[in-house]
Amino acid sequence: MDLVVGPGDAVERRLCVRPGTVVSLVLRPRADDKRWTAVHSSAPVFVLVAGWQVDSDGRARASLRCTGTRAGAAVVGVSAKAPDVAGAARVAFTLHVSVVPYAKEG
Repeated sequence: MDLVVGPGDAVERRLCVRPGTVVSLVLRPRADDKRWTAVHSSAPVFVLVAGWQVDSDGRARASLRCTGTRAGAAVVGVSAKAPDVAGAARVAFTLHVSVVPYAKEG
């Protein structure tokens, strides 16, 4: 599953997936002077960040593996910061992921 985020899009999104789903998160270059810097998951047991890459043009990509066999949720935060400004990067995009397993029969 691909999820593309571009300038002007909502800074928060929600996604409901099944265990085993791999989400390819593509972040287009930002319109301001900030650049994407990192991605993290609040619950790697449910959503594991398996890859992170920032291209020279400012586009960033992350591979998110939705794991586990029970229901759960994770908040995936992507931070950004201006390269010439001191201080920590701030979360600029948030993805709320709910992992819902298939129903078990009888």
